[in-house]
Amino acid sequence: MNQYNSLDGWLTLAMLALISFGLVAIYSASNGIGSIELFYRQLMWFGFGAVAMAAVYYINSRFIKEYAYITYGVGVLLLLLVLAFGTEVAGATSWVRIGFFSLQPSELAKVTTILTLARFLSNDSTDISSIRHVAAALGIALVPALLVMLQPDMGTTLTYLSFIVPMMVMAGFNGYYLLLFGTPLALTVLGLFNIYILLGFAALALLLMFLVKRKIEISQIAATLIGFAGGLFTLNSAESILKPHQLKRIQTFLDPMSDPLGAGYNALQAKIAIGSGGVFGKGFLEGTQTQLRFIPAQWTDFIFCVIGEEFGLIGSILLLSLFLGLLLRMLWMASVIKNKFVELTLIGFVSLLLTHVMINVGMTIGLFPVIGVPLPFMSYGGSSLLGNMIMVAIALNFNRNKRNLGY
Repeated sequence: MNQYNSLDGWLTLAMLALISFGLVAIYSASNGIGSIELFYRQLMWFGFGAVAMAAVYYINSRFIKEYAYITYGVGVLLLLLVLAFGTEVAGATSWVRIGFFSLQPSELAKVTTILTLARFLSNDSTDISSIRHVAAALGIALVPALLVMLQPDMGTTLTYLSFIVPMMVMAGFNGYYLLLFGTPLALTVLGLFNIYILLGFAALALLLMFLVKRKIEISQIAATLIGFAGGLFTLNSAESILKPHQLKRIQTFLDPMSDPLGAGYNALQAKIAIGSGGVFGKGFLEGTQTQLRFIPAQWTDFIFCVIGEEFGLIGSILLLSLFLGLLLRMLWMASVIKNKFVELTLIGFVSLLLTHVMINVGMTIGLFPVIGVPLPFMSYGGSSLLGNMIMVAIALNFNRNKRNLGY
C-alpha cells in the first residue's frame, strides 16, 4: 500500500482542526493588544512541528523504542541545564534560550518520559509485581517530575504524574495497590487546600479501598492515617513549602472574591468572558473581554476564554468534541495494534493530553486552581505545540507500521 494512503486521516484532521482553532484564538487574543506577532510566531512553530512530524512519521518504529532510554537521558540533561542556566518567567525557571527563540524542555521531556516508561514496562524481563521493578518504573517518571518541581512549575509537575497510574495498570499492576500506596501521597498534597477538603478526600480514599477490596484492612486505615497526618503537616507548612504566588492561587481558588483585583482577578474575569459568550458567542474579534485584554496572557493558559466568549457554547462544544475525537482515535489505535510498547505509549499520551484539557478548561471555569497548564494544540507556546505534534506523529507512525508491529 502507498505510504501516503496509510496516514490516519481522522487523527490528522482532528489535530489540524485543533491547531487551526488555536491559531484563530491566538490571532484574536493578540489582536486585542495591537500586535499579531504572537500569531506569526505560533505559525512558525507549526511549521517546525510539521517538519518534526514528517521526520518522526517516516522513521522505523523500532527506533522509537530502541532509543527511548537515550532520548530520556537527553530530556533529563536538558531539565538539569534549565536549573543551571534557565530563564525565569512568571516565577518559574522553565526556559532555555537557544539563538533567537526560547525552548521549554519540560514539554518535550514529557514525551521521552512516556516512551521510556513504556519501554521499561513492556520488556519481557520486567515483573510489575516486583517491588524493585515498581520502584524503577516510578523512578523513571518521578526524576523528571522532581526536576520540573524544582523550577518550580507545579502545574507541569502534576501533568508528569498523570500518566503513571494508567500506564502501570495497563502493564498489569494491581490498581488496588496503586490506590493503597497513592493515598498517603495524594492526601499530603491535598493538605495545601484546607482541612475540609482533606477530611473529605480521606473518607473517599478509605471508601474506595473498601469497595475495591470488599473489606476493611489495617493497611487501608494505616495508609489513610499516614496520608491525613501528611496533609496536616502540609496544611501547617504551606507557607514554607510554596512560593507566595502559588499559595495565593490556592487561596483564591477557594474564595476568588477574597482578592478580586489581585490573585483572584484572572479566575473571575475568565468566568465572565466564557459566560458572556452565551450560546453562539459574540463573534470573531468581537469579544470585549478578549479585545480589551481584561484577562492577562489570554493567548496562553486562558485561551479557552477566547473560544467561549467569541464562539460561545457551540464553539466550546465543537472544540471539546475535537479533543474527544483525537483521544478516542489514539485509544482505538492502542486497541488494534497488538504491541505492548505501542499500547502503553498511546495510553500515556492519552492520559497526558486528557489531564491537560481537564485542568486547563477546569481552571478557566473555576473547577481547579489556576496552575498554569496550557491547552494542547491551542495555547501559545512553541515547545508545547512541538511536543504535542510529536506525540501525534508517533501515533501515526505506529499506525503506519501496524502490520510490522503485530496487527
